[in-house]
Amino acid sequence: MKRILEPELMEDDEQARAYAESDFEEPHGNFIKLFKEIFAGREIGGHVLDVGCGAADITIRFAKAYPGCIVHGIDGSEAMLHYGRKRLAQEYDVGGRVELSQGIVPGAKLPQKKYDAIISNSILHHLENPQVLWKTVKLYAGSGAAVFIMDLKRPATIAEARELVETYAADEAEVHKRDFYNSFLAAFEVEEVRVQLAEAELCNLTVDEASNRHLIITGNIS
Repeated sequence: MKRILEPELMEDDEQARAYAESDFEEPHGNFIKLFKEIFAGREIGGHVLDVGCGAADITIRFAKAYPGCIVHGIDGSEAMLHYGRKRLAQEYDVGGRVELSQGIVPGAKLPQKKYDAIISNSILHHLENPQVLWKTVKLYAGSGAAVFIMDLKRPATIAEARELVETYAADEAEVHKRDFYNSFLAAFEVEEVRVQLAEAELCNLTVDEASNRHLIITGNIS
């Protein structure tokens, strides 16, 4: 199945609200779990950049999991950040260590020039040109920075995409189910991401399947 692009930003309030109110306990909890497993034994501290943080659920989860970190989340959608800021205002234990800002990477102005870790969830499939993400990683990752990126992987067929939506989002709002389906169609295959990394000369990063619907890109920047 060929890739079918979707809009890069979720700027509609209905979309943003549906996403913010959806139940991401399993995939977002798994994001943190996999990060801990892959970087087990390594001290994670300093400044962390969450690219495409959306409503900041993973941003906040990461800050809670790693209390020695300051986490900067950036997203191009002010609508998504609106819900992220509402959530952050209720998280008194991490509020002083999480900062959210609106901007389009890699040209956005960020609080730090270099980061000790870069994380991202479900931004890659939104990009018409995936090199935008890899350029961002190269630009903002400090020496030795940990990189952990999770995204959907494109199913082989339309029928499989529909089946995945019904399996994992059956009880969600219709707008979220629609966006979830479109995201599957816009996602990349594992081999396509490997080609992207080779073009970006990010040979220290590897791509693996994390589940029947996710892939992860991990490694350290030398």
